[in-house]
Amino acid sequence: MKYLLLLGLLGLVFSPVKADEKKDPPKKAMTFEVPYRLTDTKHIHVRVKINGKGPFNFIIDTGAPALIMTEAIAKKVGGKTEDGWTTFDKLDIEGGLSIDKPRGVAVDMFQLKGMNSMGLAGVELHGVIGYNVLARYKIEYDFTETKLKWTPVDFKAPDPKRIVDKNGGQGGLEMIGTLTQVLSMLGGLKPNFTVHPRGFLGAELELKEKELVIKNVLAGSPAEEAGLKVGDRIEMAKGKSLSSSEDLLEAVKKLPEGTSLKLTVKRGQESKDITVELGKGL
Repeated sequence: MKYLLLLGLLGLVFSPVKADEKKDPPKKAMTFEVPYRLTDTKHIHVRVKINGKGPFNFIIDTGAPALIMTEAIAKKVGGKTEDGWTTFDKLDIEGGLSIDKPRGVAVDMFQLKGMNSMGLAGVELHGVIGYNVLARYKIEYDFTETKLKWTPVDFKAPDPKRIVDKNGGQGGLEMIGTLTQVLSMLGGLKPNFTVHPRGFLGAELELKEKELVIKNVLAGSPAEEAGLKVGDRIEMAKGKSLSSSEDLLEAVKKLPEGTSLKLTVKRGQESKDITVELGKGL
């Protein structure tokens, strides 16, 4: 009887869990690779679309409290403003990252007006991605790479409180941007926006048995539109042989968006030329 009782207790401890009691393991959050470049002022510059319009040039700023854009851009994309906040249907960040119903602020930041008047960033800046968006993600910064890694986290940042003067301005600081514009004009300075973002391909590569193989193709990217497929082996770019992803990066790093890149691709036993229009995948 003693042994039966012991076995019964063990049966309670080790009895199998019913199928309907099993819990599915938590799904691993998808990581997005966001292309970026550092401006001359060492700001992190990314490209975005808002409500399907763009692309626009934004900088990532952990010191900014929220998503901020110029009044002209907010009006152009059809943002809806209420209680000082402007809501948009969708924010797309290059690299496949989409955010539904983001809230932001439409205001002409004196900092951006000053930078644009002097052409300090190399491109015209349209806004800032700040805390209320950035806090939703774990972001890996590696300035030896060409992309930042964004992984969603289970956290929704509360909207910061807006502090504005009674006239809805920036406490008089907006005059600094206007003053910079005037001084730039008087000094003969003109914005030189000749620096273009590097062309966007939209394909992830890996070195496999000494061959450069396409590991992943981003949906809607230039790579997909041109017909590149997972498993394709890239042999040449711009007529030059390739042996690493760095070779491909070297071939395209000076090509701006909208330019054509000729690739020689081997699919199965057949080699073919495929031309990709860069920078159309946002």
